[in-house]
Amino acid sequence: MFEPDDDWVWDSWLADDGESFHLFFLTAPKALGDPQLRHSHARVGHAISTDLTTWTRATDAVAGSRPGYDDRAVWTGCVVRDGTRWLMFRTGISLDDPGPVQRIGVDTSDDLFFWRPDSGFEPGGQWPMTADPRWYEKSSTDEHWRDPWVVRDADGLWHMYITAKLARPVLPDVPGRGVIGHAVSTDLARWEVRPPLSEPGVVEQLEVIQVVEIEGRWALIFSCLGPEVVGTGGAAGTGGVWSLAIDGPGQPVDVTRAVRLTDECVYVGRVTQDRSGAWQFLAFVNRDANGDFIGGITDPIPIRWNDAGSALVLAKPPVAWCNWVEP
Repeated sequence: MFEPDDDWVWDSWLADDGESFHLFFLTAPKALGDPQLRHSHARVGHAISTDLTTWTRATDAVAGSRPGYDDRAVWTGCVVRDGTRWLMFRTGISLDDPGPVQRIGVDTSDDLFFWRPDSGFEPGGQWPMTADPRWYEKSSTDEHWRDPWVVRDADGLWHMYITAKLARPVLPDVPGRGVIGHAVSTDLARWEVRPPLSEPGVVEQLEVIQVVEIEGRWALIFSCLGPEVVGTGGAAGTGGVWSLAIDGPGQPVDVTRAVRLTDECVYVGRVTQDRSGAWQFLAFVNRDANGDFIGGITDPIPIRWNDAGSALVLAKPPVAWCNWVEP
């Protein structure tokens, strides 16, 4: 797997320029000692491959500790292409806040190697984007508004999926307030935040969402750790990577229909097509057989729809000790 000697690697996202696959990933130095410290020292690394297996590391795409809304740490995002430019929508947390208040910003690039932070992006743009308190929780210590995933529908409207929590005035302080945040745009600059696409009551967080069309059918993939899975009582090992079929970008999502792909041995699953057209799954190695954090990105694993067409299944476990749903 892709595992640098000196750095931890965890959440990742991919871009394909037609010749090479570009892997962007959260990374922090192992010299920190405690893996939990990586979250407040994260930057965006970059590696390139032609086969999704052998990776050559490039200069980091986005460094941490730079002035702005993300001067404390840079967190997860996605990359989309708009004409000749590439846009990286991603999360940032600031030293000005007493806790991890999450905001979404954007960088632009002409070549996927050199990225420019954009505070305004376009006239009328609003960066960083924050949660709308009409529907989503606002907090000065721990505000969930992160992991943007941007996808275009058949009519050309862009949809942003966001890890969010429902506002307490909407839902009292009870378990399972995690929802899929939603915003739309016609030009990738001016965004309208809309109500969530899912109902609460299932998980505390739907992390690192991906929405992708596979073999003519739309899938939604997300991750959640065991203690935040309400339906299982928060038992250890009940979390992992989940998937379900949806009707398309911007359509309501019934999270109760999600099926677990793997347990917490891996986390933040991503799906992409290889050069042969086959669909492949990659994730970061979250825990070893003893439950200790590992980091690093798995080799690609073939993925397909289950026989019912309701969720995705893997051809084999991502790592030897994984519990997974056999096809």
